[in-house]
Amino acid sequence: MKRKLIAAIGIAGMVFSVAACGSDGGGSGKGADAEELTVWLTVDAQNNWPELVKSADDAVKAKHPGLTIKHEYYGWPDKNAKLDAVLATDKAPDVVEMGNTEMLGYMVKGAFAPLDPARFANSSAWLDGLKQSVTYEGKTYGVPYYAGGRVANWRKDVFASVGVKTTPKTYQELLSDLDKVQKAKGDTFSAWYQPSRDWYAAMSFVYDAGGAIAEEEGGRWKATLSSPESLEGLEAYKEILDRYMHGDKTKDEADRPIVYGQGKSGMIFAAAWEGATAADPKNDKVGKLADKIENFVMPGPSGKNMPVFLGGSDLAVPVKSTAQDLAAEWIDAFTGPSGQKVLAAKGNLPNNTTDLAALKKDPKTAVPATAAESSWFVPTAPGWGQVEKAQVLQTMLQSIATGKKSVEAAAKEADAAIDKVINTK
Repeated sequence: MKRKLIAAIGIAGMVFSVAACGSDGGGSGKGADAEELTVWLTVDAQNNWPELVKSADDAVKAKHPGLTIKHEYYGWPDKNAKLDAVLATDKAPDVVEMGNTEMLGYMVKGAFAPLDPARFANSSAWLDGLKQSVTYEGKTYGVPYYAGGRVANWRKDVFASVGVKTTPKTYQELLSDLDKVQKAKGDTFSAWYQPSRDWYAAMSFVYDAGGAIAEEEGGRWKATLSSPESLEGLEAYKEILDRYMHGDKTKDEADRPIVYGQGKSGMIFAAAWEGATAADPKNDKVGKLADKIENFVMPGPSGKNMPVFLGGSDLAVPVKSTAQDLAAEWIDAFTGPSGQKVLAAKGNLPNNTTDLAALKKDPKTAVPATAAESSWFVPTAPGWGQVEKAQVLQTMLQSIATGKKSVEAAAKEADAAIDKVINTK
């Protein structure tokens, strides 16, 4: 599940006294005897797994008789504004849920207390993309909660009509299958509907080729989209757009499930939930689309599974919390092995490879679980929020898709724009 990074998150003007208020989160005793704990979660937890919230509460209360645990729930659109306002006061909550791409800006500004990962179950096996989302300058500032990955989804009926009966195991097989569909359906049909501005998909090609958006060296970040490896990935992405994407090449992915449900495309590479959303009766213009679609692990040009961006949520402890130890205890009870089982049963991916292994053995969850094993994350650089706010990647990709600029020229221009801000706090 994608959470847009809030670049100008409103905390720049806040005063965080990290030295005075901070804790190492590693059993320092800060707030271990507190009588009250306040936990902020999104409505996802309230609506979909309230039993897990109660279970975590009960586990912590059993160790701390008399403890009161208060919960507040909020929607994603207004969450950050509410959090920014309260973090400027002395009434900070003790646990807050964050979209994983939202973490960075808060970590850079010192809003969250560092945590000792050894306190949390399976921390050594956290999924790479999630671990990166809670790590800044070598310290851990949050705990991965759950994940949502990306998979390929195609129309079985469309591919069967050209003699393709099984999902591809290699990238070349996939291209061959797509070529058959494109030839049969003509240029008014997109064998692969891939909005050009979808940088999550495009960067998967870049990382598959051994490239990166930016790399750190000597404490400084430098954009690397024009490196030979990154250019190879971008060229592969452009090939897909040129051969199979016959829709509007200036679009982003916001309405992709709706477009897919209209029946003029054969495949998407998207968040795992998007196929089901396309098949929802209000979006399904094909008829019984749910019976005609199938997820599979996206093969990459490298010969390995395509690395995917992992969306999801993290839990953090505000640096102004007066109950940091209890907050860490609650997070561990909530995100531990029993909690991960509950979340997986609700259709989420667990936060670690140990629990992911069990899902790989279940046919119902094998595809997203397998895809999540290979992942990437945005550069954890202090100025990354400014890069996203300026939509540097989207602009580059649209220029490439429309032919306004060559791949190399567009990548060099993007690198220059990124380098101007990526090291700026």
